[in-house]
Amino acid sequence: MALFLTVFLVCLLIIGGMVAVLMLSRTPRYRTEPEHLLSLFDRALESRVGETEWNAVIGYPIRHDDYLEGVRRRAQRLMDEHGRHGRVARGKPLLDDEGQAELAALRDHLAARTELRRRPSRE
Repeated sequence: MALFLTVFLVCLLIIGGMVAVLMLSRTPRYRTEPEHLLSLFDRALESRVGETEWNAVIGYPIRHDDYLEGVRRRAQRLMDEHGRHGRVARGKPLLDDEGQAELAALRDHLAARTELRRRPSRE
């Protein structure tokens, strides 16, 4: 009987500890920053990004910054309008020529805005 109670208490302690850990831990969050998008856009313009990585970053909503969400949606629209599935696998760029030009403009605009926000104001 003593062995049964010992095993029962050890199991109860382990299961209770696991439940406590799960209850107290938070869900991991991914927070997309402008640098992530700039890096992705640079690699897409150099044809060094795959569709899976593109879709993983661009397909994830950005809830903490409305401007970045707009940039993400524009990039997603570019892929819908100018991208073809399987282009990278055939050795072609992710977007066609017009899409590459629009992505370059979007990247330059995001880089300029990010630089302006980092620069301290002199007032």
